[in-house]
Amino acid sequence: MRVRARATTSKARDIRPPVNLTIQIADRIDAVINRIGRLLTWLNLLMMLIVVTIVVMRYCFTMGSVALQESVSYLHATTFMLGIAYTLQHGGHVRVDIFYRQFSPRRRAIIDLSGTLLFLLPVCLLIFFASWDYVLASWSIAERSEERSGIAFVYVLKGLLLLMPALLLTQGFAGALRQVELIFGERGQVTAARTDNQIECDR
Repeated sequence: MRVRARATTSKARDIRPPVNLTIQIADRIDAVINRIGRLLTWLNLLMMLIVVTIVVMRYCFTMGSVALQESVSYLHATTFMLGIAYTLQHGGHVRVDIFYRQFSPRRRAIIDLSGTLLFLLPVCLLIFFASWDYVLASWSIAERSEERSGIAFVYVLKGLLLLMPALLLTQGFAGALRQVELIFGERGQVTAARTDNQIECDR
């Protein structure tokens, strides 16, 4: 049994499926989302510096700035709403993986694909269409802060309500492409064969 398993494993390793169009599309999407996520990390540094500036101005010079205070909310919202797709790409979202971690790569791909189609896709579409009229109304009047010295781009901030689900859905699409390739493609068959052979060897 072990000899047969080793022979099958070595045969599987010799298979080198070419990178098809599906994987290339997923790689391009991942690269864009990854670059956005890395750029957003600088906003955290900027937000920290602004918070320190606000504290120093208030307690050392008895001064305040509505625009600076509002900018913290802008930066926080931008980091959270645009970084959610980056977090999904790197598996940073909460996941209950008591049984998931023990599954084979192919079975995990089936679960991930099901979650994308049944949960991620409907939620993204719901957020997008539920926010459409709200965001459009804000843009139509070029909504600004209620404070006279506040930031005059509230409509841009509210526009993130549409950009967030769009980026999240795009990253979900890239993940779904990889999952489909793993389940149905040659690469998925090779990976599944390796996993099954490893299980047989352990037994």
